[in-house]
Amino acid sequence: MAVYISLTAITVICGLFVHNGEYVKLSGNMPRTAGSMSRQQAVNVLMAVAVFLLLAGVSACRIAVGNDYWVYRFQFNLIMQGRHVSYEWGFNLVVWLIQSLFGYDNYLPVFAVFSVGTAYFMVKALYDQAEWFPFSLFLLMTGGFYFSSLNSVRYYFVLAVVMYAAKYVLRKEYGKFLVWICFAACFHKSVLVTIPLYIGAAWLAERKLSAKWYAAAGIFLASLLLFPEFYRRIIFIFYPFYENSMYDKVDISITNIAKCLGVLLLMLIYYKRSVKEDRTGTFYFLLNAGALALYTFANFIPEISRIGYYLIVSQIFSIPYVLKRIENKKQCIFFSCCVIIAFTGYFALFLRSAYNVDVRLLPYLNWIFN
Repeated sequence: MAVYISLTAITVICGLFVHNGEYVKLSGNMPRTAGSMSRQQAVNVLMAVAVFLLLAGVSACRIAVGNDYWVYRFQFNLIMQGRHVSYEWGFNLVVWLIQSLFGYDNYLPVFAVFSVGTAYFMVKALYDQAEWFPFSLFLLMTGGFYFSSLNSVRYYFVLAVVMYAAKYVLRKEYGKFLVWICFAACFHKSVLVTIPLYIGAAWLAERKLSAKWYAAAGIFLASLLLFPEFYRRIIFIFYPFYENSMYDKVDISITNIAKCLGVLLLMLIYYKRSVKEDRTGTFYFLLNAGALALYTFANFIPEISRIGYYLIVSQIFSIPYVLKRIENKKQCIFFSCCVIIAFTGYFALFLRSAYNVDVRLLPYLNWIFN
């Protein structure tokens, strides 16, 4: 536990030196001006690289961390034997290439490659999109997104790619977004759901919706409650192995519902400043509203968080986005402290549950000392 707490503290301290708000504003509207790098830009890059190396290092050096660690190792061997596994072809290809290079059952390099890739896309997403880098980094760490990537290797690699690719939706560069999502789908096909969700949210964010749109949304939510089996049948076409499995159960996530409600409440309090007539703020608002609807009305979907996290991960960006636009300094400090306290409490609960046999993110072991 001390490793995780120390890593969080050190990376956030490094993040405090990153002041990239101006770069984020430029990157969303126009290309960066060519020329020499300023001193602050150099510090930004240096500290961002330091954060990346710390995150990648802790993840890449782990051994026997995560309840699926040895399951992955077994599947790696099956891939090398040419036997069928349920993973996507892109993941299988990367595993085959790495083990062909380093040798059969040499699983540490495989975990290391995906650790480096996941950390890179997470940090790059923050650097390109987070207006308040240290705060977004704090949310990434205390929200459990990074530490959960030590488990569910494929999914969190793909989630990191989604974090990175979201900027292209905000820039209306939808072609680039689609390319990155198609790339990610080669590793976990669930990511394809972000195409209608993200592009749909961006499309709605540019329009003033009439009453019929709200009526249609209400009908759709009601249908989730009234006809869950209809939607389950569609899901099982793509994921037949989930039907009647240990994952096929109603999962009511009180913590995720509470997080969505809290973020939406904050955005509504400062709706005029951060959401109304603001395409980016509205986009974040719709993603959080979608996550709340999903966790509340569609909890019959197996592994609901596999979809929900694609939406809820936007909180890493949306919370600082709102806080930065609170003009009253005292109110900004108050709500910032509220967020810090709430996520610190969540982090404490997360660490306590990390010892559970179905999580097993603790104790942290690495191949250097263990």
